[in-house]
Amino acid sequence: MDKELVKLARQLGESLKHKGLKLVTAESCTGGGLAQAITDIAGSSAWFDRGFVTYSNQSKIEMLQVKQVSLEKYGAVSKQVALEMVDGALENSDADIAVAVTGIAGPTGGSEQKPVGAVYIAFKIKNKEKQCVGRSFFGDRGNIRKQVVKDAMFICLNEFSQ
Repeated sequence: MDKELVKLARQLGESLKHKGLKLVTAESCTGGGLAQAITDIAGSSAWFDRGFVTYSNQSKIEMLQVKQVSLEKYGAVSKQVALEMVDGALENSDADIAVAVTGIAGPTGGSEQKPVGAVYIAFKIKNKEKQCVGRSFFGDRGNIRKQVVKDAMFICLNEFSQ
């Protein structure tokens, strides 16, 4: 595994464990890559509750209560859907903190409005305001997915370990 990612995951885990907090992930374009990076760290069960891999629109609706109307109006790769994913992850877990990712890893599926590499990362601490950032990544499918996992981990570390 990538050394930088291992370092980020360990730092995040130490911070969350120290505070007695648990994390949940909701992933689409990364296909569980974020949860895998976290669970590659021995002892992560002390601070990682669960991960939702909601690749299809139907799974987003069923597992995270993303609204059908949001998917139709904004598309799966949107700020609105990422924010609904993060809410659903918290509501359907025992976690205190959630991170959600949705995007287009390619090589197909992009458009002029949402090109390959377009990603939204949402994060929320229970009972606090949720946030979402839009990102653009470049490279092949594997590279984009790896960059998204690293960025989501970095955001978690910066936002949740304070």
